[in-house]
Amino acid sequence: MTSADHLSAPAWSHVEKFLRTHEADRIPHPGGTLLEHLARVAALLADWGTDSAVQAAGLCHAAYGTDGFDGALLGLDERDALAELVGERAEALVYLYASCGRAAVYPRLGRDGEPLFHDRFTGRDHTPPEEDLRAFLAITAANELDVLTHNAELAARYGPGLYRLLSRTRDLLPPAAWQAWQARPELRPEVRPEPGQVPANGI
Repeated sequence: MTSADHLSAPAWSHVEKFLRTHEADRIPHPGGTLLEHLARVAALLADWGTDSAVQAAGLCHAAYGTDGFDGALLGLDERDALAELVGERAEALVYLYASCGRAAVYPRLGRDGEPLFHDRFTGRDHTPPEEDLRAFLAITAANELDVLTHNAELAARYGPGLYRLLSRTRDLLPPAAWQAWQARPELRPEVRPEPGQVPANGI
């Protein structure tokens, strides 16, 4: 099933309408438009066997913008509207993904047993439950894989760092997600010290 098939499925038709209403189909993005990117991310998450809430979160993961994407389709004062659309759990995962301060969080992932998440909106730190951490990493893997697939410059610049991140956290990823990254040898890092600057590309 293609990403377009996933997006046009009845389960997602109301979400597609919502995203179009907020002009996601008019925002340029590697591989076409933001809407096309969101659809491909949701399709990957479905292919990797994640549950419907994680897929819905992947489809809407750019709703509040992210640490790597300044644009936002919704304001944080509209969280209730998104929760009504996709459900409270999916909306909470969208917020978790959007609020992540990557420079603070990425170095902790796979190294700290219970990594603190820095909320860039509130400035506070918190530890998400493992279920939410797994969902966050699945969305990260799907999002970044799609971005790097459609932009060779970003792949060369950020692929190795992201590969290291996901390698450290592979026990928390859906097995199919890690297999998808392993199938992309051009993203693997060379044998060299890990750079201090964490990648913050993509959305």
